[in-house]
Amino acid sequence: MDLSALLTPEAVKVVGDVSSKKRLMQSISEIAETMVNVPAHRIFEALQERESLGPTGVGQGIALPHARLSEIDKIMGVFLRLERPIDFDAADRQPVDLVFVLLAPLETGVDHLKALALVARTLRNQALCSKLRANNDPLALYSLLTESEATQAA
Repeated sequence: MDLSALLTPEAVKVVGDVSSKKRLMQSISEIAETMVNVPAHRIFEALQERESLGPTGVGQGIALPHARLSEIDKIMGVFLRLERPIDFDAADRQPVDLVFVLLAPLETGVDHLKALALVARTLRNQALCSKLRANNDPLALYSLLTESEATQAA
């Protein structure tokens, strides 16, 4: 499994208009709605439900929100770079500006965890995160994310 299997260029966005975690989840849901053909309110509910179990802000300005949906049949990702970091209840209390969302089928089993581990491992690369933060072009962000994994595998 690699990031290019989870992420499409259309699923990478630079967002400047979110001021709270709730508004971010709404934006994510609206972006994902057309990709997975599931109503935004359903995606929002699933993300909020998962977030209520514990925050998905992993530290160093990164959040990995994820949810399982019975309406989809494969794991899908959305990547957002926020122009203004927001509070995400991260363990290190740092505001979040890099958000990688995973939406997985309800019965995905271990593949969901493998995808989450892949994303976490990729975003642990501080040089990559610096490049992501310095870029405003969604296609360049997509390239950085998908090329990063290719160089890590080599």
